[in-house]
Amino acid sequence: MGNIESLPVRPDLVGLKPYGAPHLDVPVQLNVNENAYPLPEVVIDSMRAAVDDHFAGLNRYPDREFTSLREHLVTYLNGINERAGDSVALEPEMIWAANGSNEVLSHIVQAFGGPGRTVLGFTPSYSMHPLITTGTGASWLSADRKDDFTLDAETVAAEVARVEPDIVFLCTPNNPTGTSIGLDVIEAAYDNCSGIVIVDEAYAEFSRPAKSSAMTLLEGRPRLVVSRTMSKAFACAGLRLGYAVADPALIDVLRLVRLPYHLSEVTQVLACTALEHAEVLLGNVDRLIDSRNRMAAHLAEAGFTVHDSDSNFVLFGNISSPAQLWQKLCERGVLIRDIGIDGHARVNAGTEEETDAFLHAIDEILAESPDILAAGPAAAAADSGARTAVPTDLPTRDDPTPSPTSTKGTP
Repeated sequence: MGNIESLPVRPDLVGLKPYGAPHLDVPVQLNVNENAYPLPEVVIDSMRAAVDDHFAGLNRYPDREFTSLREHLVTYLNGINERAGDSVALEPEMIWAANGSNEVLSHIVQAFGGPGRTVLGFTPSYSMHPLITTGTGASWLSADRKDDFTLDAETVAAEVARVEPDIVFLCTPNNPTGTSIGLDVIEAAYDNCSGIVIVDEAYAEFSRPAKSSAMTLLEGRPRLVVSRTMSKAFACAGLRLGYAVADPALIDVLRLVRLPYHLSEVTQVLACTALEHAEVLLGNVDRLIDSRNRMAAHLAEAGFTVHDSDSNFVLFGNISSPAQLWQKLCERGVLIRDIGIDGHARVNAGTEEETDAFLHAIDEILAESPDILAAGPAAAAADSGARTAVPTDLPTRDDPTPSPTSTKGTP
């Protein structure tokens, strides 16, 4: 790797490392929260046919307003809200889409952040939020969640009012903890600042029973934006399609920062086809929830502390050395995530076979090295509420993100 010190790089980028988890050649990969099930053949066949019809037109630029995709997303989201018992008045002008939800979030922060502006998040949470923030020149500030990784409206209201941020990040279900927040928390954040409130709902489809989306709060709140993705529940991580829902005026601003024709013709066609098969693709969500719940129950019985999850992954603690557990699992062909929370690790739900392999490996490791548990099973059960967290923006084995400024604790 070259020496960047010889280049006129921005001073705030010196010493940073890019985001990323290891891609190791192991049989069971449960570390990056992908949907473990491949696309069904009926969807693959439809995608192939749909793309075939567009090859002849690839000499032309794609629809930069992704009109058809917007309409497909509105139809899908109407169904999502109806199944949760909600009615939300959505229209295509309220939809934005980009190459994954990370680019969606980047567009929002580019438009409303930047030098001299402040972004607030509640950690531990998704480690890309601070990276996206600092990449625009804005300042990142973090406030701690409770010991059980939850947030309440009173705490959020007080912190937002104190900091007066230009942008607030709220993640529900939260990555990497799996915990959800109530709509009252989102309202509290919105009511106590004059800035943009971003609600990251990347894992929302895995909530059972279905929880009301922050989309239900959009009416009368022009500074609220809800982001989602097709990477998780739709099993389309390789497609790279994320989207946001907000007031049309906010969406208009995002056009000022997007690159020209940022969504390819092929991406738009494949995403529309996937949305047309939403019922088929989402059929595996319940299977992943079953795997998640089976993992959680087994880990708890084995003596780990397990946090309730509304996502497709489980955060578990009472680990004497997460790095050692990570290594022992890797040696057995199972890859999980050491996410930098003291005494904790994260594993995403897999297929039935992958779940069996993970749980068998855990049992084997505990039989061989019972001291992998920080406390014995009985003690852990008695003290399950004692959970010590550190910000996810500290360097970890799998996510070497540098440490941005924090409003609390050590940066």
